Amino acid sequence: MEKEAKMYYENDADLSLLNGKTIAVLGYGSQGHAHALNLRDSGVNVIVAQRPGGDNHKKAVEDGWKTMSIADAVKQADWIHILLPDEVQKKAWDEDIKPNIKKGAVLSFSHGFNIRYKRIVPTADLDVIMIAPKGPGHLVRRQYEEGKGVPCLIAVEQNASGKAKELALAYAKGIGGTRGGVLETTFKEETETDLFGEQAVLCGGVVELINSGFETLVAAGYQPEIAYFECCHEMKLIVDLIFEGGIGRMNYSISDTAEYGEYVTGKRIITDAAKAEMKNVLSDIQSGKFADNWIKENETGRPFFKKCREEIANRLIEKVGARLRSKMSWAKNGK
Repeated sequence: MEKEAKMYYENDADLSLLNGKTIAVLGYGSQGHAHALNLRDSGVNVIVAQRPGGDNHKKAVEDGWKTMSIADAVKQADWIHILLPDEVQKKAWDEDIKPNIKKGAVLSFSHGFNIRYKRIVPTADLDVIMIAPKGPGHLVRRQYEEGKGVPCLIAVEQNASGKAKELALAYAKGIGGTRGGVLETTFKEETETDLFGEQAVLCGGVVELINSGFETLVAAGYQPEIAYFECCHEMKLIVDLIFEGGIGRMNYSISDTAEYGEYVTGKRIITDAAKAEMKNVLSDIQSGKFADNWIKENETGRPFFKKCREEIANRLIEKVGARLRSKMSWAKNGK
């Protein structure tokens, strides 16, 4: 029988380890606002670095923060939690964090990209840890306010203090993660599996599967609106069932006809060739090829990225979907 991974909960974490520490949250985006507010509500001394201008700065001010520059926040803090986009973290590290970080401080992340690919190489005196909620920031915040929590991953890259894991658990407790359960991983495992999941399944795979199904039906002469409902709109219903009770729950809830169709057709679509290509995708992530390509893409002004974003926006499925959703009262707030 496969051994279950150990999960950590409320009684496994000591929030008092954060007493007397000033934690600087760098970035007040989706995750940043949730971490900062949850930690503050847990009694932790938090400061926020967010550049002036833009919606994130406006929200930080509305939430009662006196924002400051990254350099000023780092100088004041005993703990730096980086929640900046992956592609800008190295510049922030080189220019603002490394020159100002206190000796023996804690450096933490919610995604391992820059440590895994050695874009950031911390000095040996720092604890280097990860606390990664497995959900978007608005959910991390809402669950905390409701007395619940989004599960988290933790990882230790450097244990200079000898208490790095305990500190990671304490932070996870501060944002509500130990209410939902905390699983220990490594920076390498988190980074590689996260990138793979996004590319092969959750974003890359699902988007192209939906669009290919939609285009197949439209090309066969069916109404685009019908194709949208069948290949895109109902995806949420299926995913919600899987989220709530696994694939078994989904199969229980759908018709027997649909379940039979799953069994006879699923592997015709996701073939051995598709699975072989998934292995190639994983190899590119493991080797650093994907990371190198993404870094170069940013250094050259994102030409491929912008072209693809425009191409997606101009797809028929997006235009049909926007028109249909505009008539759905429950979806009007989801623009």
